[in-house]
Amino acid sequence: MQAMTFSPTDAVARTADAAAQSHPVAGGSKAKARATAQDFEAMFLNAMLQHMFTGVEGEGPLGGKGAAGVWRSFLTQEYSKTITKAGGIGIADHVYRSLIAHQEARAP
Repeated sequence: MQAMTFSPTDAVARTADAAAQSHPVAGGSKAKARATAQDFEAMFLNAMLQHMFTGVEGEGPLGGKGAAGVWRSFLTQEYSKTITKAGGIGIADHVYRSLIAHQEARAP
């Protein structure tokens, strides 16, 4: 059985293809592409933050067992959204440019 790997490039290409097929490049489409790019960056950051907090044990909202894991997932999700809204780490800009380029290439 072959292990599945996650490739951000493949995910961006699939997102760009889906967006390009359903929306020609226009003002509203650019806003939707920007929102999609920011959502992608937030999802990526959330995954990285969850891995970062995996080994944290102890008391408080990030340590412990049981419901603390649920709390941790909500907290990392909000952290990732906040980081992205504050400018992020640059992933959204690259994804946005890729989405627009794919849309322009497919525009009639």
